Amino acid sequence: MALISEESLERVKQAVDIVEVISAHTDLRRQGARWVGLCPFHEERTPSFSVDAGEKLYHCFGCGVGGDTIKFVEEKEGLGFAEAVELLADRYGVELQREQEDPRAEARRRQRRRLGDLLDRTAAFYAHFLWDSEEAGKARAYLAERGLGEETLRAFAVGYAPSAWDTVLLRGQRAGFKVDELRAVGLAQRGRSGGEYDRFRERIMFPIRDRRGRTLGFGGRAMRSDQGAKYVNTAETDFFHKSRMLYGVDLAKEAIAKSGRVVVVEGYTDVLALHQAGIAEAVGVMGTAITEDQVAALSGMVDEVVLALDADAAGQEAMLRAQRVAAGRKMRLRVAAMPAGEDPAEMMALEGGAERFRALVEGAVDLPAFQVELVLGRTDVSSPSERDRALGEVAPILAGMGETASRDDLVSRVAGRLDLEPALVMGRVTAARPPSGGSAEPPRQTRERAPQPPRGGELTSRERRERALLAMCIALPDEGNEFLARLTEEHLSPLGARAAAWLREHPEDPASNLPHDDDQLAGLIAELVIVAHDEPASAEAMELNYLLLEQRRLEAQIAAAGEADDYERRAALSRERASLVERIARTERV
Repeated sequence: MALISEESLERVKQAVDIVEVISAHTDLRRQGARWVGLCPFHEERTPSFSVDAGEKLYHCFGCGVGGDTIKFVEEKEGLGFAEAVELLADRYGVELQREQEDPRAEARRRQRRRLGDLLDRTAAFYAHFLWDSEEAGKARAYLAERGLGEETLRAFAVGYAPSAWDTVLLRGQRAGFKVDELRAVGLAQRGRSGGEYDRFRERIMFPIRDRRGRTLGFGGRAMRSDQGAKYVNTAETDFFHKSRMLYGVDLAKEAIAKSGRVVVVEGYTDVLALHQAGIAEAVGVMGTAITEDQVAALSGMVDEVVLALDADAAGQEAMLRAQRVAAGRKMRLRVAAMPAGEDPAEMMALEGGAERFRALVEGAVDLPAFQVELVLGRTDVSSPSERDRALGEVAPILAGMGETASRDDLVSRVAGRLDLEPALVMGRVTAARPPSGGSAEPPRQTRERAPQPPRGGELTSRERRERALLAMCIALPDEGNEFLARLTEEHLSPLGARAAAWLREHPEDPASNLPHDDDQLAGLIAELVIVAHDEPASAEAMELNYLLLEQRRLEAQIAAAGEADDYERRAALSRERASLVERIARTERV
């Protein structure tokens, strides 16, 4: 795969506005030379999140995360490094250059870009046809009857496919695209007699786009009852996988980041109506029960998902799988129970509908509790066989929750409603787990990511001293180089030693090219650079911190000598420590 050139990376880093990027996820306010706000990576009431706009770095002094703009986009958008760079390059108009390109990979990349252009051009044509053609008048009337305004429809690029058999096919060929290319992205298909024709005809068209706003496929709603299926989607292609797609995610992502949650509905018009009503964190799963891949896609964006879907029997198994994936990703799934026979779009068309829907979302219950209530609600508790059936249905739901207080509460509720002993219910729950103790169906992950280690409470005295010294090495680079040369791994914690090595290798600009394969180190370097700009530094303070680290090193060696019964070495080290303590006292008096 081609590597993005260092020059391109540098241009992207210089072009981005880190405050603008992060402000889409949390409110920031200026405080001196820094920007501060609530951390978008963990819940807190007092701001501990800091952004250095000049160095384009962020760090949370509460949970310890940190890095540069690219790392932030990786984490919040759930992207790989190259994808994050490409997203920022697109946003800030930076053309990327690549190095060491495999000719075949370059050809595939060019072809994919060409097919993406074909999809975008077709979406623009459909949208133009909706508003400017006489044929689409009935479609415009239908959308207006649904209460959808022109501004919303244009924002989502809703369009209309002409009734002719080959309009898109001929337009594509005139633009230089081959029939095979139109077929590859699902715009054309082969007829029984061998000819080609447009897949979408006489349908309202909903472009389905990724988070970056690139068209990957379409959903088309029929305008006549004799057209076959009411909704037809793009067939599965290299671009389009319905089970992975979330309709409207490109327009919802900022609202999702601000609200800290996403509302999942079923249909295209549901999403449009909710956005029009100001509920802009809504996305659609296009008429299917939410899938594991869709949960995985959301996991990089948000910690809470509210499902406003029809919870019929057909969707229960899919929701159970989604629950297991969410549990593996520490995501909370909740259900806003929609009134029977009413969808969000219909609700928005009624007076007070938006307020009713918001109340349903605010009152949403956790998915396991909702599923358990569904099972219990259709159970004849007077029948032993029915009670046994219900217990068999709820056991895997409860097992998927893991060992939590919420699960224990639900076990007690099930036992009470089914008139069973809690121990019996708990036994069935335990039996529903695999021997490893994990969920019955392990989550598939689209992107492997090393877990963030917990901060682990307050720093040790050694960690505080080493970080103070390393930050001053950045603030005063001439003196810092001397201290970095004197520091050894015996003076520092393992992470501190990696940071010192990084500073030796990057003496002039430690914030450039942070290690994207080492989240801990990237976070610490970001912290040190930010602190270096704010905290006072002096040669005397550096010497004092170094001597305190040296004292700690000697004390560790003294303890090791004692354990080895090497009393002669222990005595020599103790004399060295006594001399060092005197030096520390003199330094502190200066």
